[in-house]
Amino acid sequence: MLYLFIKAAISGVLIAAASEVARRHAGFGALIASLPLVSVLGMIWLWRDTHDPVRLADHAAATLWYVIPSVPMFVLIPVLLRAGVGFWPALLAGCGLTIVLYLITIWAMGRA
Repeated sequence: MLYLFIKAAISGVLIAAASEVARRHAGFGALIASLPLVSVLGMIWLWRDTHDPVRLADHAAATLWYVIPSVPMFVLIPVLLRAGVGFWPALLAGCGLTIVLYLITIWAMGRA
């Protein structure tokens, strides 16, 4: 249980740091947020828990295929915000688009 708490605390601190930096410097906050911190932490925790190189390789390769459909969200949200759409509707639209693209990716990966 302590290990789970430590993992959550470290992960949460990194997210909080990114948001705090973004409040002061949008560009630096975006840089931190764009780093694959969640993926790297996930790989670290998976490696520590399993020491299974095949599982970790599969995880890293699958992560790549889920990054691709998430990119359009970062195009749609700023377009909507600049067009006067509120934050929550823009975020919801971006997340909805990402979910649809994830489903298409899952479907396409199943057919490959």
